[in-house]
Amino acid sequence: MSASAAVRRAARHRRVWVLSVLGLLAVVAIAVALSVGDYPLTPDRLWRTLTGSGTRIEQYVVFQVRAPRATMAVVAGAALGLAGALLQTFLGNPLASPDLLGISGGSGAAAVVAILVFGTTGPLLAVFAFVGGAGVAAVLLLAGRALRDGGFRLILAGIGISFLSAAVINLLMVRAKVEEARLALLWLTGSLASTPWWQVATVAAVLVLLVPGFVVAGRLLPISQLGRETANGLGIGTTQVRLVVVVSAVLLTAVTCAFVGPISFIALCAPAIARSLLRHGAVGLAASGVLGAVLLLAADLVAQFAIPGMSLPVGIVTGAVGALFLLWLLATSKGRQL
Repeated sequence: MSASAAVRRAARHRRVWVLSVLGLLAVVAIAVALSVGDYPLTPDRLWRTLTGSGTRIEQYVVFQVRAPRATMAVVAGAALGLAGALLQTFLGNPLASPDLLGISGGSGAAAVVAILVFGTTGPLLAVFAFVGGAGVAAVLLLAGRALRDGGFRLILAGIGISFLSAAVINLLMVRAKVEEARLALLWLTGSLASTPWWQVATVAAVLVLLVPGFVVAGRLLPISQLGRETANGLGIGTTQVRLVVVVSAVLLTAVTCAFVGPISFIALCAPAIARSLLRHGAVGLAASGVLGAVLLLAADLVAQFAIPGMSLPVGIVTGAVGALFLLWLLATSKGRQL
């Protein structure tokens, strides 16, 4: 067996083990999320409820209260992890994420306009948030149409849009009534509470529809990382790769923000941790998605039960943990590439 074949085989084995462990962690986290709360369930009662033998109260608690929230954590976390992995790999920047590129900010600004200016709530609020994220994506595509500078044009445009979105949000918040501002702030923090099944189904449907895009991106991204000239010489157009990556990342981020708000740092942390687990310079789309689901599930459990008698929005936990993770990442890099 050649050295390159041995490396590929070792990489495949490591990928299988990493995905298996992450999948097991996700199953455990889901079981805990369905079991704990004001109406706790033992493992055997949970199993009976899931198989249709539980009482009406148990079935209501599990299927109508806890399961939608836990499932949304899974699909939203997976969506954010995949979006971050796509952007970081394509731009060659481990700090690139929908938060930094302004996609989340655009969704947030549009949602705040809908709440404070038009008095919008419910499904229409999700439409505003989605349109805001898609609008930012259009600007990013125009700004990053020539990526000879390694994608810095795209990142700088995203930073500018983030500051502009923050200015719009601050202006509206200081002029709003207290109750309206409180509602907008709660949405901006990011929360999985009171999630209906139709929202879960919408995010899951977008994930499923984008699977072909993930497959294409997983094959083309390693080639595009070799450089524009090399990729073109191999018949891979960077324009097509950019379109697939940016459109997929924007759809994932915008639809997630539309329903749960701009939850921060999952898209940044999940790909970074996945790369360190996989090694060998792997893109790690699948691992980033599963890890994003695990991280958001764990963060939501902490948000619900870390402080007795108080349930926090999950965005507070992801923001605090993500900021500490970013500082640790920068402190331990010691000048090397992250």
